[in-house]
Amino acid sequence: MSSGMGGKPELLGRRSQAACEPAFVGREEELALFRAALSGGRCSVLYVHGPGGIGKSALLRRFAQEAAVAGWSVARVDGRTLDPSPAAFEAEAEAVLRDERAVLLVDTFERIQGLEGWLRERFLPRLPVGALVVIAGRFPPDMRWQADPGWAEALEVMSLRDLPPQHAKALMDCCGVTDELREPLLAFAGGHPLALLLGAAVALEDGGASRRWMPDRDVVATLLDQLVGEVPSNAHRHALEICAHAYMTTEDLLRAAMPEDAAAMFDWLRRLPFVESSGSGLYPHDVAREVLEADLRWRDPQGYAAMHDRIHAYLAEKVRTAADHDALSAVAALCYLHRGNASMDAPQGGYDEGEIQEDVVRAEDAGALLRLAIAAEDEVSAARAGFWVKRRPEAFRIYRRTETGEPVACHAWLRLNEPDEAECAADPVVAAAWAHARATAPLRAGEHLAVGRSWVLPGHRGNSPVMDLLQWRMIANCLRSERMAWSYLAIRRPGQDQVECLRRHDMHDIAVIRHLGDEPYTLFAHDWRAVPPQVWLERLDRAQRRDPPGAATATMGRLAVLSREEFAEAVRKALRHLSRPDALAGSPLTRSRLVAEHGERDHPARALRDLLEQAIDSLREDPRSAKFHRALDATFLHAAPTQELAAERLGLPFATYRRHLVSGIERICAQLWHRELYGADPAHSR
Repeated sequence: MSSGMGGKPELLGRRSQAACEPAFVGREEELALFRAALSGGRCSVLYVHGPGGIGKSALLRRFAQEAAVAGWSVARVDGRTLDPSPAAFEAEAEAVLRDERAVLLVDTFERIQGLEGWLRERFLPRLPVGALVVIAGRFPPDMRWQADPGWAEALEVMSLRDLPPQHAKALMDCCGVTDELREPLLAFAGGHPLALLLGAAVALEDGGASRRWMPDRDVVATLLDQLVGEVPSNAHRHALEICAHAYMTTEDLLRAAMPEDAAAMFDWLRRLPFVESSGSGLYPHDVAREVLEADLRWRDPQGYAAMHDRIHAYLAEKVRTAADHDALSAVAALCYLHRGNASMDAPQGGYDEGEIQEDVVRAEDAGALLRLAIAAEDEVSAARAGFWVKRRPEAFRIYRRTETGEPVACHAWLRLNEPDEAECAADPVVAAAWAHARATAPLRAGEHLAVGRSWVLPGHRGNSPVMDLLQWRMIANCLRSERMAWSYLAIRRPGQDQVECLRRHDMHDIAVIRHLGDEPYTLFAHDWRAVPPQVWLERLDRAQRRDPPGAATATMGRLAVLSREEFAEAVRKALRHLSRPDALAGSPLTRSRLVAEHGERDHPARALRDLLEQAIDSLREDPRSAKFHRALDATFLHAAPTQELAAERLGLPFATYRRHLVSGIERICAQLWHRELYGADPAHSR
């Protein structure tokens, strides 16, 4: 250890303290409260709480320096090294009982939390007036502090949170982090001081670190230990991992992902210092979320995938069944699971904070909507908006700034059942959509198409809360619609990034419409019969998880969209080939919704045979169709060499047998066509 000429040797502790000095940034509000207490304020106890690594110990070191400079004596108690007993605590803090200009700093209080009641009721009342106590721990104070009128003015509670962006950047500058490294470090750690310092130390040591830097195993392990520590059981750890993976965790979601002890696990989660509560559920600190996710992905990839699938299935079902006013939050939660996929936008802070609100359009909104459309595009486009808001006001949603009520965007989701001359004449986008549908794959009985139109003020385009809400509304419409054949989206001069994003959503640009004024529009389309909602979600999910190509299921290809006549002919042919798996494998029915929803995706020919046999067998249950069942059974299931022989076996005149057979085939075609259109669930037949 070096020393100055003829001076005292430099102390190691003083050198360590000097090294820590530049790494302390921000916390002006907390320092102001402490200085006020030193200057004779009414506060006698400062209670600082926050998750591990948030900077509580660093703040207490700064408090000690401030107190020493002001001429106060300082006593320290550290819960990590103290025996959790009143006697041991009092032995460490005894000096403060005799000095009214003393500061007692209690760190890592969560380790001795059992002393909280004794401290409040027995120890602190014995301090001289003027002494100051600072308690720092992970958990907030017991409610009995605030319920006691005697502590109402004497107690000040500080919830320590992440450093704001400017202070997080200043901390990186103190560590010597380059501009290239700052972006990935801040993206990983946000404003969490320990994560920033650990990440900076590791990244700076790695001379090859760049914008692609990611935390290594040592950083993740250290942060896990600091933030989470030991958990009571594997079930508790699993609940934590679910909480880290989902956007918001409710007891219902926990029950879907881990049925055992969901209520108890939820109660445990909500008491953790790094888990916050909101009106929508629980969510962990960002760094805790990142390290829990990274650790499980590395430690148990299969377990991670299984957990993801359970949560994904629960949220997808919630999107389909939620009330309309809850649909956006349900889609936001589902999109959050795909946050690693550029196709899906995770919730943005502006949405969380309620900066923008979605609302239905009312009669008094018509004028404001037209002015918005003119400002967003032009008068020609505004005329289209005016036409539709008069004709189909229920199709519109308007988006307002919460603070002022100012409309900044509107969206129309036009659900169209058949071409209408007036609508096609008034809106070339709708005319182009109908022309494309008729030329490509026409609508079948009971189906509809939808056209999405949006008007967004320039300042809210791009990556913004408004665009998130619009995207979530369109996804909700698509996933919740019954019997939608096509969806179309018209966008004015889309950028290449936007085009690529829509293509990743399987919305393909099919036409450029140039007669809507001076600006051309591009029309994007998706066939929901060829790629149904469940398959569409699977594609996005697999892209996010980066599953190997071989993991794709049979339904990952486009389904066949057959007319009723084509479908019936395919059923007749499949019945004739019922005993030939090779011939059934070539049937277009193996690529139909009918087979895709049967569940046996890896063996579509087997699934088709099962469906046909089930359909034949179902005719036996009704006495009126039992004769049709016998004809079909003899002809296809027991494969009589000729129809004449089948009629002979049944003891029927050939003409009667043929009538029964034809009627039976018609019944099978109608039954399976109904299932093709409506699905297996009877509720879908409405």
